Amino acid sequence: MEEIWANYERDAHHLKKKIFSGREEWVATLPDSAKNEIEQLKKEDTKYKNLDDSVLYALYASRNAMSSAKWESQDNFGINIGSSRGATTLFEKYHEEFLKESRASTLTSPTTTLGNISSWVAHDLQTQGPDISHSITCSTALHALLNGVAWIKSGMANKFLVGGSEAPLTPFTIAQMKALKIYASASQSNEQSRNYPCQALNRSKEQNTMVLGEGASMVCLEKGVPEHALAVIEGVGYATEPLRHNTSISTDAVCFQRSMRMALGSIKTEEIDIIVMHAPGTIKGDLSEYKAIESVFGDKLPSLTTNKWKIGHTFGTSGMLSVELALLMLKYQKFIEVPFINNVAEPSSIRRIMVNAVGFGGNAVSVVLTAV
Repeated sequence: MEEIWANYERDAHHLKKKIFSGREEWVATLPDSAKNEIEQLKKEDTKYKNLDDSVLYALYASRNAMSSAKWESQDNFGINIGSSRGATTLFEKYHEEFLKESRASTLTSPTTTLGNISSWVAHDLQTQGPDISHSITCSTALHALLNGVAWIKSGMANKFLVGGSEAPLTPFTIAQMKALKIYASASQSNEQSRNYPCQALNRSKEQNTMVLGEGASMVCLEKGVPEHALAVIEGVGYATEPLRHNTSISTDAVCFQRSMRMALGSIKTEEIDIIVMHAPGTIKGDLSEYKAIESVFGDKLPSLTTNKWKIGHTFGTSGMLSVELALLMLKYQKFIEVPFINNVAEPSSIRRIMVNAVGFGGNAVSVVLTAV
C-alpha cells in the first residue's frame, strides 16, 4: 500500500504503448516486479501453470488482502470475486487452436469459465465458506462488495473477501474497444493528450480517451469495526436504468443519481468530502456522471477525482481500485487530484468519500466510506 500511495502522489501516469495485431496502442500493464512475483505462483502448484492471468492476479491480490486483514483460513470466510471479461488470454488462445485444428484442448472449459476465479482463490486460501463469481461489466467489483455486505447483514457470514480481477490486454479485447470508437488514439496531436493519453474527468476533451489496464483488487469485509479496520462502509446504493443505446447510459446518468441517493441515505450531501468517479475517459461517460453528481449535490459539489488517467480502465476491477484510492486518501488525509484538471477545490478535511462505478447495461453502484 505504501508503494501504491507513493505512485499516487506523483503526477506521472503508468500508461505505455504496446503492439497489438501490428498496431501501437496505449495500455496500462502491471509492473514487471509484480508480474515476476505472480509468475512464482506457477512454481508452487503444478495446477497453477494452466491458469489464466485473471486467476493468477486474483490469487496474488487475495493473499495480500488476507494477510493485511490478519485473517486465517479456518475463519471460513466467503469469497466473491468478479470479472467483466474473464479468462481473455486463454480463451483467445484456445479458440485460435480450435480454428486451426477443429478440436478443443482438454482444459479449455474449466480454465475459461468465469467461476474459476473465486474457486481457485478458495482452493488457494483453503477457506470452507461460499465462493461466488459473477460478471456485471465494469461495476463487477462493487457488486461483489454489495453481495458481501448482504451476506454479512443477513447473518449467513461474518467475513467476506470481495473484489475483481481483470487481464484484458489482448488483441481481440483491444479491437472490441476500438470498434466502439471509445479508445485513446496512439497518435494524439495536442500536447495535453500526449502528456496524459487518458483524459478522464476532462469535460472539455473533444475525443474519447479510454485506455485499458490490467489488475486485481480485493478487500476484506467483516462485521463490526476491528482494530485494524481501514474504513467503515456507511452506505451502499445501486440502480439500473433502461438503455437507450447498447453501450451508453442516459445523458444525466439516472442510474448514478439513484445509486448515489440510496448510498447517501440520511447522510447530508455536504458531508461527502470527495467522490472517486467512474469517469472512463470517454466524452459521454464522463459528462453523464458529472451531470448526475450535479443533480444530486447541487451547486456545492464534493471534490472530484478519478484514477483512470493514471492506471487505465480495468473493467470489472476498476471499482475496487477506486475504493483503494479512497482508503488511501482517508488514511493519509490527502486529496489526490487529476493533474490536468484546474480549479478543483480540495477538501479541508477528509472524513467521507463516495465511490462510483457503472458499466454497459446501466448498472451503477455507489459506496460511502467513512474514516474509522
